[in-house]
Amino acid sequence: MRHRRRRSGSTVTRRVAIGLAALSATGIVVFALIPDVTPVHTPADSSFHASFFLDGPYSARFAGEMIAAKEGYFKRGVAMRALPDDPNFVETVARENAIGVTTGQKFLLAVWRGAPVTAFAASFLDTSVAIFALERSGLHRPDDLIGKRIGCREGSEAEVVFDAMMARLRLPRSQIVKVSDRANFQALRSGDVDAIVVPIDQQPSQTSADYVPLSVMKPQDYAIHVPGQVYFASNDLIRERPSAIADLLHGLVRGWQFAYADYSRAIPIIVDFDRSGLAPERVKFEMEQQRSLVLPVGARIGEYDESRWRTLRDILVFAGLGRENAPLFQAVSTQFIRGEYRRAPEKEGAGAF
Repeated sequence: MRHRRRRSGSTVTRRVAIGLAALSATGIVVFALIPDVTPVHTPADSSFHASFFLDGPYSARFAGEMIAAKEGYFKRGVAMRALPDDPNFVETVARENAIGVTTGQKFLLAVWRGAPVTAFAASFLDTSVAIFALERSGLHRPDDLIGKRIGCREGSEAEVVFDAMMARLRLPRSQIVKVSDRANFQALRSGDVDAIVVPIDQQPSQTSADYVPLSVMKPQDYAIHVPGQVYFASNDLIRERPSAIADLLHGLVRGWQFAYADYSRAIPIIVDFDRSGLAPERVKFEMEQQRSLVLPVGARIGEYDESRWRTLRDILVFAGLGRENAPLFQAVSTQFIRGEYRRAPEKEGAGAF
């Protein structure tokens, strides 16, 4: 069990606290992007071939991608594959001149390590991380966590987002004990920790044998908004085949529309990818948990908010995982998602379908 203490009085800490407060107050950040390649839509190109890698096993987390692949929404030449155990996932996508989907944090850290990739849309428009405690514990708000033991994996998106939330609320992180190897529901149920910080799709459903009533705290409810899961491709692929990227994005939007339009049709398609590992009821539960991340009120499928990228950069610097002058703008494009909704205005509006 480790007790990690907060660094005191740093310039970075003040900058992040002020920056997060500003984002909360205005919701708008001026974001200057480098010029993008404008997608040009052309007829299907039979010579185009690219791999589309998923950073994880087949699951509800990739429902839109899986449905798009199975229903033929991707034009020929796109081969989708899950890569659940690649510690250098983003670098693999770049090396293979491919397309990928991973967390915003993994993507940005890889960019800072030099990976030649560009993000062009998002599947989860916000982080999927949440703080869970037993309902009977009485822990319902972040300030209830002071003096408690928190299961939180070191260096993970969960830790970075949790620390940013506590800093945003000006709560003393030095009074919290983090237990890196107890970030799971078994440790929570057994009392090894008082709360855990994990992705929402890890929580047990009410039909699970090990279910217990839970209290859930979401960083979004405390003004922490960062890109959750993003689509990206190698710079060479984006530069050389922008129309192919635009067509793939169109297929992804259609895939997510299908996923949430009718569970009775969507879930069997998802389960078919791994019949031994995916149970229909569990898939449905996970899709419900992530629905607000894919289809938040007032937003459109795939359309990330540029201000969230700036927030992500600031909290990664705050966590000591990046430099204050670390690049950001070169690695993020909004041109493709804007082009998607210009060519398909019927997708405008809440839920985007």
